[in-house]
Amino acid sequence: MHIAVLNQHHHNPDCPATCRHYTFMEQLAQRHRISLVASDGWRHTRLTNKYSWAPAGVELHECQVPYANKMGMMLRLKSFTGFAASAFRRTMQLQKPDVLWAVSTPLSTPWIAAQVARLRGVPWIFEVQDLWPSFPIEMGAVKSNFLQNRLYSIEKRLYHSASHIITLSPDMTDYVAGLGISLDKITTSYNGTDLELAAAVQPAQVMALRQKYKLSDKQMVLYAGTYGRANGMQALMQAVASMASDESIQFIFIGSGYYEPQLQELAQRMPNLLLLPPQPRHEVFKWFQLADLSLVTFNDLPVLATNSPAKFYDSLACGTPVVVTNPGWTKDFVDKYKCGWYTPAGQPAAMAQIIKDILAQPQALQQAGERGMAIAKELFDRQNLAAQVEEVLLSVTGKQI
Repeated sequence: MHIAVLNQHHHNPDCPATCRHYTFMEQLAQRHRISLVASDGWRHTRLTNKYSWAPAGVELHECQVPYANKMGMMLRLKSFTGFAASAFRRTMQLQKPDVLWAVSTPLSTPWIAAQVARLRGVPWIFEVQDLWPSFPIEMGAVKSNFLQNRLYSIEKRLYHSASHIITLSPDMTDYVAGLGISLDKITTSYNGTDLELAAAVQPAQVMALRQKYKLSDKQMVLYAGTYGRANGMQALMQAVASMASDESIQFIFIGSGYYEPQLQELAQRMPNLLLLPPQPRHEVFKWFQLADLSLVTFNDLPVLATNSPAKFYDSLACGTPVVVTNPGWTKDFVDKYKCGWYTPAGQPAAMAQIIKDILAQPQALQQAGERGMAIAKELFDRQNLAAQVEEVLLSVTGKQI
């Protein structure tokens, strides 16, 4: 089977990113022909050179289109339209694929897939990583009612046009189904994690980090991810500041983003905050295994309650329980499997209190971590999730392995 993958945000494990599709393509390329149409925008984020830029066996068709998380709205729109135009040309020039697989965000990528699929007479898969346009609209980036309605109309037409839809969380599935799409046409495929990278971490490596950063007598709370405007950073910084007098608890933040200057200033004043630069994918699991507890925080917006954050899965895979602030499926998940705790977004005092309460119960903390690791092995292994996606790709083409 010839699979054409359209993904503006391709990256590899040398980058500080999730690498879901790198793992999937690595597996699929062993049995299928994979053509990847992607931008080069993430190459500048590469921190190491341990991995090839695309998995072995994957044909890379790269578009020269810059992108960075710090871009403003106009530069992002220029990047999105630039990739769409270039990706359309390159995908039309490919030997005819059996199926197109479009990874959103942004919404322009599945739009291109839909046009190519129509012109070339092939099925296409719409993978929804974040709900667009709901995300930029709820974040206040799209203020025109006319444009909002236009984007929602395009989104709905794309769902109907797709041969099948893959979502990364149960709440995303509910949203898509609520637009009149049959559940038979939707597959929930969790973002997942790379269990083999988590298992590869050695105790000596974790101990070395403890010694390097003088953390041997600390309980450690980790936030590893983007310091973005959607990530509840202001409340999180207030919680850190309120706990500065407790010398037994150390916060470790790993990442970059919009609030980085404020975090740097806070780290200079607060001895309980260790601020570290982004880590490549293959290194971040050491920090999750070092931590006693990790934080998965977002603002209180309906669209953010649907998301599927990589740090949630990575933490559980390492046996580190999580505190979540989304009132959606992640709250339901940690409640059901007793692998973490929920505290409402935007309430720093409540966040600080629940962290103190949890860390004061080492046995409960350990048991939650064990339950999280067990459920991660059962539900979140990307090797199994790749096989699930392969079944979807095969089903829309009518082919067999």
